[in-house]
Amino acid sequence: MITPFHAKYYANELLHRKSYSSNERISSSLFDAALAINPHQIDAALFAFKSPLSKGVILADEVGLGKTIEAGLVMCQLWAERKRKQLVICPAALRKQWSLELLEKFNLPSAILESRTYNEYQKLGAQNPFDQPTIVIVSYNYASKMHPDINGISWDMVVIDEAHKLRNSYRSSNKMGQAIKQATAGRRKLLLTATPLQNNLVELYGLSTMIDEHLFGDLKSFRDNYINDPDFGDLKERLSNFCKRTLRKDVVEYVKYTERLAIVKEFTASDAEQKLYDMVSAFLQRDNTYAIPYRQKQLTTLIIRKLLASSTWALLQTLETIRDRLVSIREGVLDANSDLANLFDEDEYALIEEIIDETEDDDSLPYNEPDFDVKQLNEEIAELNSFIAIAGSIDTDTKSTTLLEALATGFEEMRSKGANRKALIFTESRRTQDYLKRFLEANGYAGRIVLFNGSNSGPETTRIYKEWVEKNKYTGRISGSPTADKRNALIEYFRDAADIMIATESAAEGVNLQFCSLVINYDLPWNPQRIEQRIGRCHRYGQKNDVVVINFINKRNYADVRVHELLDEKFSLFKGVFGSSDEVLGTVESGVDFEKRILEIYQQCRTVEEIEQEFNRLQKELEDKIQRSLRKARDTLFENFDADVHERLKLSVNKYLDRYTRHFWSLTMFELGPQAVFDNVSHTFELLDEVASSPPGRYCLIKKGTEETSGILYRMSHPLGQHVLNQALNEAVFSGKVTFDISRHTGYRISQVEQLKGQGGYLTLYKYIISSFDSEEFLLFAGFLKDGSPLAAEQCQKLFECGGFADTSYQVPPGIKKKLKAEIDIYAGATLERANQQNLVYIREEEERLDKWTKDMVLALEKELENVKLQIRETERRLRLAATTAEHAELNEKLSELNRKKRNMRARLEDNEEEIEERRRALIDDIKRRSEAQCELMELFTVEWEVI
Repeated sequence: MITPFHAKYYANELLHRKSYSSNERISSSLFDAALAINPHQIDAALFAFKSPLSKGVILADEVGLGKTIEAGLVMCQLWAERKRKQLVICPAALRKQWSLELLEKFNLPSAILESRTYNEYQKLGAQNPFDQPTIVIVSYNYASKMHPDINGISWDMVVIDEAHKLRNSYRSSNKMGQAIKQATAGRRKLLLTATPLQNNLVELYGLSTMIDEHLFGDLKSFRDNYINDPDFGDLKERLSNFCKRTLRKDVVEYVKYTERLAIVKEFTASDAEQKLYDMVSAFLQRDNTYAIPYRQKQLTTLIIRKLLASSTWALLQTLETIRDRLVSIREGVLDANSDLANLFDEDEYALIEEIIDETEDDDSLPYNEPDFDVKQLNEEIAELNSFIAIAGSIDTDTKSTTLLEALATGFEEMRSKGANRKALIFTESRRTQDYLKRFLEANGYAGRIVLFNGSNSGPETTRIYKEWVEKNKYTGRISGSPTADKRNALIEYFRDAADIMIATESAAEGVNLQFCSLVINYDLPWNPQRIEQRIGRCHRYGQKNDVVVINFINKRNYADVRVHELLDEKFSLFKGVFGSSDEVLGTVESGVDFEKRILEIYQQCRTVEEIEQEFNRLQKELEDKIQRSLRKARDTLFENFDADVHERLKLSVNKYLDRYTRHFWSLTMFELGPQAVFDNVSHTFELLDEVASSPPGRYCLIKKGTEETSGILYRMSHPLGQHVLNQALNEAVFSGKVTFDISRHTGYRISQVEQLKGQGGYLTLYKYIISSFDSEEFLLFAGFLKDGSPLAAEQCQKLFECGGFADTSYQVPPGIKKKLKAEIDIYAGATLERANQQNLVYIREEEERLDKWTKDMVLALEKELENVKLQIRETERRLRLAATTAEHAELNEKLSELNRKKRNMRARLEDNEEEIEERRRALIDDIKRRSEAQCELMELFTVEWEVI
């Protein structure tokens, strides 16, 4: 059993704020995290705490290595240190996932803010609803819209997920990036992205300006240094201070990934289906039709092409919409130039938003509207009616009957591997989604299907959502955002009740479905990044089974066959351990250009020979691009993995967490005492009565790598854990006598205490707080034996690893306390000196960084001046060779103008150099002011001790 002195020491040990330079800096968050943490994640989190002067870092691990976990470790540690003004900015689809991961993995509360919840907080009297007692989560668009409110909060940390979306934030034309930069200016940031470098090196500059405007000079100097005349060595060194990246291949020894297994289900379209395809395809290849408005031609054609390969039902509804518009034009209800209203459903439109954003508006293109031709209009209506008739005659798609075979194959594969009977079916169309639900329900899957799409509306979804809200009304899992909560309700319903989820692209980003290991691409996107996102919902870190990926190929459509070959062979999307690499996906940038090229082939090629020729050309372009892409730059700049560091981290952190666990468990037993019944083997206890608003019941001590579900997860951040820690911190013991009983100690040897058996002495414990750039706390032990021999600080610590009993009425003599205090003063002085030395390291790093920024800024001006000097020398040379008086006079005038420009630039250079140097001095002075330490020395207790 431990004593009140043990309890006071343990609580301070668990809670004291560690140094930035210590591997134990994130120990609180590591202990509280409800999952096993890998060494590279610890390394990344420690990197974020690298310096108290840093304004932020980029964590850029490859896809699937747990950047969210790394950010969660940082946020959890800050929360434990009472730095709780934290903001997460992420894509709208990821808001609920962030909220759940923070709560379930780190016990961190959060609030999702959107227009509705913002207004509700205002009605409740909140002056600025962003000022919350919890972590605030917002979408990119909402953060941009509400940037003045965000800027009004002194955030301790701003986490920006999918940060590559802000790579162009340095441009004044990038409104969203500029607004978010303004909103978070001066705040410490954590940027998360798997692709810090996609298209060109300037993107690195853009991301750096989100963190700190002084990491590089201006854009011109960055181009001069790293693009026009690249110095990768210098750039890598500078990046290493604020960007950390680990690759999947580097962690395979301790992060186990399952395989991807590809299955191709071939089918042969019926004659009616093929006839419909050929007729509609030929119709789409015409240059001018009333059916497809010129201003929407590319986008409309793209969607219809996708529907042709999706389902007859979806195509039928689209053809009817187009036909009805033409009839309205003929009857004078609509203008011939009117857009196609209601052609796309919400999910289909989401697929082309990216293309819309990256495509010039067709209005900007020259176009002469032809004379209105009623005859042509009537012919098109007749053609569409014939298409509709054929589509209406097709009761069941050949492809959908093949889906039944695919499900049977997939579920048999799941059964043989012991995996869950779950299938995730992706389609690009809401209309196809509805058709597949009806079809599957009529073929043995009634009551086993859940839909997931952009709106997540409808009677069944509403029922599932209401049941989820009722089930979770007391759990704290309801975010207040119906959109986010509906997504979570549907995912949990799929996990717990359904066999099949039929999803549109809305489920492809940010949804964790690792309990499912069968992915069926009913419609195969042409954009390889979308495919990777889809498969990545299931094939991810934490997946226990091999993931089966099933694709469909229409053997009568050669273009479809070649698309699949290209995606499979060149992008390696469907098989292997990792799927496609970032480098390969990066070559197609956003995937939009690739998708456009595929559309061009479908539109322009009419024979198998033409299709073969164009796909071969595209394949050659891709191979060349992949080979000459930014791979060299990526490898040079980001390959900095150190396996030795990770192995050392793993050993030291595990050792520290073992001590954390022992101390927290012993502390809990001591403070709760008769209020609970403890099981030391399973580390569980039964709380008999309510304590600190915590209900009675079974509590399980958090353990790494286990999924204990038979009780309430108990950790330091739990209200009961906080109660235990506060009780121990406030133990009213300052003096006494402690008897350490080594003879009854079990579990592990404490040789340093065994050596002290039969001896005694005195020891004291002080807390030393140094406040400079940040507040650091040190626990200082001093002690000696009865014969006056000194006791090392480590020996004092080891004594408290051993239980015992105490006499709290005993008072240590004043002379002894004075002697111990003198030792503590010496230790405190040495600790302050070490802290000052470390602060000097931080200051020098910052001075070096600012010196480089100064040189960047000045270099750009000097290069500009040097360019003018070169022009002067060339003009002087031409002047000496002038053949005519007129030429001589013209060159003289030009020389005079260049010399005036040179004098002006020299004056401007001197002014700018002085201004830049003044800014540098001001920044350095501010850093030095902040480095001035304030110290506080606080006695925790002083005791006489003996070992028996």
